[in-house]
Amino acid sequence: MPAVPHELVGLRLPVPVSPTQGTLAIALLPRQSPPRPAGRPPRRPPSRPGAVVVPIDQRLRHAIEEWTHRFVQAAVEIVGGDRPVSQLVRWTTRDVYADLHRRALLVARAGGHQPGLARVQPVRPRVQSVHACFLSDAVVECGVHVRHGERSRAVAARFERRDQRWVCTALDFS
Repeated sequence: MPAVPHELVGLRLPVPVSPTQGTLAIALLPRQSPPRPAGRPPRRPPSRPGAVVVPIDQRLRHAIEEWTHRFVQAAVEIVGGDRPVSQLVRWTTRDVYADLHRRALLVARAGGHQPGLARVQPVRPRVQSVHACFLSDAVVECGVHVRHGERSRAVAARFERRDQRWVCTALDFS
């Protein structure tokens, strides 16, 4: 190995970047050619439910995003032990209700408190934003950003309109 001159010790020289790196050969440069072979007609995406844009009245969108904000705020307070799970029984399916109850019990057991009792916490979770995607006028899926102190979490919720009210049929914390 050749000796390195004293003045170059500790000096980092620029290294040229290759257009592909790593074992997966990720292309770092923009694609210049079309993604399909020349002469072939473009493929049409398969028709499937939910692939169509659903026109939704802006007032309905605003109302469901506001309602989702309040629902998810209550759900994270239930899981944190600040609210009783029974407050959401009317707006959840049995599976979602059971999952909220289980999560509240697990958090309470880990924290050494009783679930559903308003306890003093220095930091409480807060819903920051809600983004709704309507699959139809009776089904909506929402992505929710929740802040808990310096940490952020995502909550995904699916609501279906049943008997003139929105019911949470799926709730996923990540």
